[in-house]
Amino acid sequence: MKKFQRAILVALDDSTETDLDGILDELELILSNLGIKVFERVIQKRYGPDPAFLLGKGKAKELGAICFSCNADLVVTRERLNATQVANLQKVTGREIWDKAFVIMKIFEARARTSEAKLQLELARCNYEIPFLKGLGKQMSRLGGGIGTRGPGETEFERHRRKLERKARSIKKRLKVVEKRRKGQRKRREKTGMIVVSLTGYTNSGKSTLLTRLSSDRTLEADDRLFCTLDTFTRKVRIASSGDILISDTVGFIQGLPPDLVTAFRTTLEEITWSDALLLVIDASSPSALDHFNIVQETLHGINASLLPRIVVLNKIDTADSVFLDSCVERLEWMGEKVVPVSATEGAGIDRLKESIADLLFYMNK
Repeated sequence: MKKFQRAILVALDDSTETDLDGILDELELILSNLGIKVFERVIQKRYGPDPAFLLGKGKAKELGAICFSCNADLVVTRERLNATQVANLQKVTGREIWDKAFVIMKIFEARARTSEAKLQLELARCNYEIPFLKGLGKQMSRLGGGIGTRGPGETEFERHRRKLERKARSIKKRLKVVEKRRKGQRKRREKTGMIVVSLTGYTNSGKSTLLTRLSSDRTLEADDRLFCTLDTFTRKVRIASSGDILISDTVGFIQGLPPDLVTAFRTTLEEITWSDALLLVIDASSPSALDHFNIVQETLHGINASLLPRIVVLNKIDTADSVFLDSCVERLEWMGEKVVPVSATEGAGIDRLKESIADLLFYMNK
């Protein structure tokens, strides 16, 4: 497969987005994690995407010239694309076209380690590609002459689509086995009476580092990179007044997490919904910390986990601005959240976090 190195970012500005630069900065960071450098950003003020090119046709041609001048080999759009837009942008730019949803899938693909994560990604790719094939099939069929003609490329596209649909059904069956195994594990946990707390939060907020600190298990992978954790890792943690509990590290969230991925990772995300409580981890050193909190809250709501008892853990306080940190704590507490600032790398606030977990579990069992 071709390795891409130089990209152009493309986005629409409809004047309702308050932090478009921040969103594109994040997309640029994701691409850098794939070894792709962004050389230019092309932003067009529009109140809606052009159905044929996403951008206006004139702006799309301008994009082609920019790709040539920057020697870019890839165009990445913030907006989700359909088959027609991809085909037209490829034609006018002569470059490979990705959208943000596909980029996130690529980074997941780069991080997948276990067979379950790889299966979930295969399913996400199938779900992502099937609509494209349907769209391209219709597009090709329109090339045929006369009413009722099948079109020169339709048979091939239909064959490929059916192949993807069969593959998706096969993967779903295999994931059902995984789901059954997870349910068995949950039942065994329930029999032991052990409390399960899930770490959840925005990607790269330090969840794995926090689990390492809480459990003292140095075998856990905890790198400073996006989507380091795609699988659920569970470790035993001693909470003084509550005894041993289980804490699970789960996949991080991000703005615009593709529905295909949410669906494919359902069995993994279900671990969150089955938890007794949550530790919602936010990177306090990020200027977008409160935006990240809202995105995580929306995602939890989408998987029916937003009402679980929880503690908001403001992590990375060793690198956070103290004034900004205080304002985050004040804002979150005003919203009714229990907030504990910590540094998972330095160990600051960990004892207080354990005490807060013990208090939360005590009130839950009253």
